[in-house]
Order: sequence, then C-alpha cells, then structure tokens
Amino acid sequence: MTASALALSLCLSFSSFAALALSLDRHHRAVFRVPAPRSRTRSLRAAGWSGLAVAFAASVTCSGWNFGPVQWIGGLTGAALLVVAVMSYRPAWLRAAAVAALPLAMLALPFALGA
Repeated sequence: MTASALALSLCLSFSSFAALALSLDRHHRAVFRVPAPRSRTRSLRAAGWSGLAVAFAASVTCSGWNFGPVQWIGGLTGAALLVVAVMSYRPAWLRAAAVAALPLAMLALPFALGA
C-alpha cells in the first residue's frame, strides 16, 4: 500500500459518500436550502454508487486482490467519517469539498498506478 493509492481511494470515496448524502432530502436542504428535486436525487445516487465502484476498482488495480479490498474498506471508513464531520459542523462546505476531492484523486492516480 502506498500513500498515493490510499489518497486516491479516500478522495473517490469521499466524493461518492458526499453525493449519496446530498441525495437525502434532509442533507440536501442543509446544504442548498431547497428541497431536492427527484431528478437530482436520482443522479446523485447514481453518481455516488458509481463512484464507490470506481474507488473499489482503483483500490484493486493499485494494490491487487490481496490487499485492494482491505484498502478500499479503509478508505470508505475514513471518507464516511469526514462526510459526517463536515455535515455536522459545516454542511455548506460539503459540496465544495466533494468537488475539490475529485481533482485531488486525479492527481494521485498516476502516482498510485506507478507504485
């Protein structure tokens, strides 16, 4: 396991969990101050679940089948804790943090694949 592979998994999982959180009406209202339209809810759920699948694929690609799923579960745990912390203390920051995590994941990708 390298730090870049873990950062990749963490960033992808964070963005995915943020999308899943924002697909819930209560969290959507906390961030956007309006109820979630049905079309946005569906697209956020699809993006969240797809992002978790991409995070799993990235973990397995970077660390192999022996350690990849373990690394993915660790990234899920850390990302879920971060989403809960942001939603608890600064819900308006969740959208910006999730969008910022995607370029960070793309920066970590070449280093994670090279290891």
